[in-house]
Amino acid sequence: MVSNVNNGQQQPSVLTNTKQKKLDLQKDNANAAAAKSAAPKASADSVSLTPQAKQLKSLQEKAEQSSGFDSNKVAELKKAISEGKYQIDAEKLAKNIAAFEFDVYG
Repeated sequence: MVSNVNNGQQQPSVLTNTKQKKLDLQKDNANAAAAKSAAPKASADSVSLTPQAKQLKSLQEKAEQSSGFDSNKVAELKKAISEGKYQIDAEKLAKNIAAFEFDVYG
């Protein structure tokens, strides 16, 4: 036995569903066009650097121009070590290491 689940109403045809999809697509396209035209247009792209970025750039340029170490001081230390005149102050070294660690990880 077959029963009518739609209470005698006819089901929408494939053609009606296709028309609805076309209408939905047209509505979506119209909404997209309206949103695009309503969006503000930028006149030009621009970039601004923070003071920290400018300082970093300046330090980078100085580092590139520098040799990285004081060759005169290195020569003096080599000479003092070879002559046995270089004395290490363990207390001063320990304080400097501790200060460095505090600054880095502080």
